[in-house]
Amino acid sequence: MDRETDDVLDVVGPRLRALRRERGLTLADLAVSTGVSESTLSRLESGQRRATLELLLPLARTYNIPLDDLVGAPRTGDPRIHLRPIRRAGMIFVPLSRRPGGVQAFKMIIPTQPEPLEPTSKTHDGFEWLYVLNGRLRLVLGDRDMTLPPGEAAEFDTSLPHWLGSADGGVVELLILFGPHGMRAHVGADPHRSSRSAIQR
Repeated sequence: MDRETDDVLDVVGPRLRALRRERGLTLADLAVSTGVSESTLSRLESGQRRATLELLLPLARTYNIPLDDLVGAPRTGDPRIHLRPIRRAGMIFVPLSRRPGGVQAFKMIIPTQPEPLEPTSKTHDGFEWLYVLNGRLRLVLGDRDMTLPPGEAAEFDTSLPHWLGSADGGVVELLILFGPHGMRAHVGADPHRSSRSAIQR
């Protein structure tokens, strides 16, 4: 992890504790509204647990503030672009949207893999739309195993077991839109494109 990102994440815990106390909430209250356990929230606030995208998103929704505010990004009005990467499961996520609710946008980078990884599919609530910018993406979706080259897109319900990785070990760059359960991206379709460009459950 680079020093700048490490410094940013180091101050997330104290900021979360101050925000919770400012709102007059207990850890138990927060656990109910976010679905994150009290022990995890306590470790996150004390700095014993590293902030991840999975933890920050429900907290941003509960506090109804932009995700960037939780990690100390500049306030709206600063014309400069300050993208704060979040690392999770060996991948890098760069938040591109500031709204706490609704669809969240990210640039996702899958680093070079010296050896092929064994897919470990996961499920969670929500709906995901992705677009491959560079590299070749391996997408395992349920019992389907497919490769998406640059320019291909996929859309799926994340309650279906899924896994994303590099198809050939090289770097993969994606744009991802993630929405709450039932909220799907609406993308204009080119009827001349392959049916693989819109993979739906």
